[in-house]
Amino acid sequence: MKKLQQQAVLTTILFLFFTSPIFAQKAHYKLLEKIPYYSKKEMRSDDYMKSQCRLKIYYPEDKKDFATVVWFHGGGLSGGDNDIPAGLKNQGVAVVSVQYRFHPKVKSPVYVEDAAASVAWVFKHIKEYNGDPSKIFLSGHSAGGYLDMMVGLDKKYLAKYNIDANDIAGMIPLSGHTITHFTIRKERGIDGKTPIIDDMAPLYHCRKDASPLLLITGDRHLELLGRQEENAYMYRMMKVNGATDVHLLELQGYNHGIIKPGCPLVINEVHRILKKNSK
Repeated sequence: MKKLQQQAVLTTILFLFFTSPIFAQKAHYKLLEKIPYYSKKEMRSDDYMKSQCRLKIYYPEDKKDFATVVWFHGGGLSGGDNDIPAGLKNQGVAVVSVQYRFHPKVKSPVYVEDAAASVAWVFKHIKEYNGDPSKIFLSGHSAGGYLDMMVGLDKKYLAKYNIDANDIAGMIPLSGHTITHFTIRKERGIDGKTPIIDDMAPLYHCRKDASPLLLITGDRHLELLGRQEENAYMYRMMKVNGATDVHLLELQGYNHGIIKPGCPLVINEVHRILKKNSK
């Protein structure tokens, strides 16, 4: 009981720390849609890629050197759309919301490859919109959180584009899988209740020099099976590996659907890291 009380107090302290007031910056925002993030040659070679591998960019037109949040939607790697969460709008940052290919039309590791290609596009093009490529953050919910951690932790995916994953300013997954995703296990004939940690698991790629990581989940008693606990293990293993800027936040009373309460935490974490980097 004492341990549970201590955990509750810690969660409350962290919640108060990460939810300090946010004041939206007045700016005029522009939305561009259906932007391809693969090359024309690649898109011509694959009709499904051509239709699916596109992104939206929502950015402040009258601001320079702004930060960008690359957002990956959830849906079990088998569905969903790239609507921009309302809580990320009008916050003084750009939001790039990514659509990617789905199971069963493709299989692992295509999902992560698509995510990496979209992040590479942002690194290479955000200056065209007056954004700062040194201020790129990755976030997403559920399967999207899994994708942002895979891209940010397994360096081989961005290395293909001559980008160092450590140049990502921060990762802020919401209820993301840290073990091998259940859809990828399904592709291998493994039951979703059987946990696997291999090279398709963010946990496999824990390392000391990774970009800052804030893991946010719902209540351990209300989340999807084991999702809070696997994030807690991710937190612990990052610490064991020597990472210093890693945090774990459990939103007590919330189930897996934490996009609405999670978005202000994403924005606050962006500002925390920007402030830290400016010192």
